[in-house]
Amino acid sequence: MNIKISGLRSGLNYNDMLNPITGGFISDIEEKLGSKLNMSDIDDYECDLKLIFIQSGGSENLFLQNLDKLKEPYYLLTNGSNNSLAASLEIMTFITGRGKNGEILHGDVDYIADRIRTLVMTEKLKKSLSETVFGVMGHPSDWLIASVPAYDEVTKKLGVTFNDISLDEVKQEYDRVAMVNKDLLPGVFDDSEKVKALRVFGAFKTIADKYDLSGFTVRCFDLLKPLATTGCAGLALLNDEGVTAACEGDIAALISMHIVKLLTGQPSFQANPSRIIPADNTMVLAHCTIPLAMTRDQRLDTHFESGTGVAIKGYLREEDVTVFRLSADLKNFFVSDGKIIKNLDEPDLCRTQILVRLEEDVSEILKKPCGNHHIVFYGHHADDIRRVMRNIL
Repeated sequence: MNIKISGLRSGLNYNDMLNPITGGFISDIEEKLGSKLNMSDIDDYECDLKLIFIQSGGSENLFLQNLDKLKEPYYLLTNGSNNSLAASLEIMTFITGRGKNGEILHGDVDYIADRIRTLVMTEKLKKSLSETVFGVMGHPSDWLIASVPAYDEVTKKLGVTFNDISLDEVKQEYDRVAMVNKDLLPGVFDDSEKVKALRVFGAFKTIADKYDLSGFTVRCFDLLKPLATTGCAGLALLNDEGVTAACEGDIAALISMHIVKLLTGQPSFQANPSRIIPADNTMVLAHCTIPLAMTRDQRLDTHFESGTGVAIKGYLREEDVTVFRLSADLKNFFVSDGKIIKNLDEPDLCRTQILVRLEEDVSEILKKPCGNHHIVFYGHHADDIRRVMRNIL
């Protein structure tokens, strides 16, 4: 963590214990964090997190004098000695009264260190999102009546920008693909179907490179007739390569998947909740595409709804996971730690199928859903997701 700190202290004659008290306060935080708080100039923001250390009362005017050098959000650190909390409260009231964002970091060392960790994650995520460009290939699928956020609202809140790309361009790039590497799709399957699926992958990859996309979503069902194949394999391979790729034009799912990638470095499984069983707090999730890197084994199959093309029947590791979904209005989210109980092989579901037991009450998805597709990824990350999203939304 690259954390920088600048101090403000009035010229009033406080006791000689000021430096030892504050020095011990800072070193205790560093020990809890396992990271240094590096002293820096007031206008130095080349870091993951910038803290303004209010060391004494009477610092209010010093804050005003340096206001043009400071950037929002304003994080004020104080231990409360020498009337520093009183000054911090006055400063923060000034900040919030002008519609600006900030927070006073005050309390015991454990609380402050925990908040600093959360704020570092939050600021790094915000910076990455501000540099994110998403592609929307075609429009969101017609059945996603609650998963289409307004671009300007997403840009305003998260900093993400969008690039609308026609499916005609996808088809043109598909026609231009000359050669494919069939080894990219391991497993026995019709070679001609593999070639078509890999040409779709090539088209997606070319477009992602052309527009410098961090991720994209595609109205994939509209590719079934003109290309006689699906995007399932292409999406799986792009996610393996670090490009967040979502199907069915689901923008809310794409945002959720990309947040997961930025926070954890992992690809994720975009899945339909197919069954929810409140009695044992489990749910079945299924879809026809999954990053191959998430599977312990896999085989190729046809796309479930159409019976055409190439889909991925993945078998996931039966271990801890997190389930996450952000609502399209960016006001709500569902997140829960859980565990994959087993992989399923049911004929009436999409090809990759898992049974997951959640820690949060699964019936909340039935009462206050945030949309259809939920995002599954390895490890228990619900606390981090929850804390960061509460800071951003």
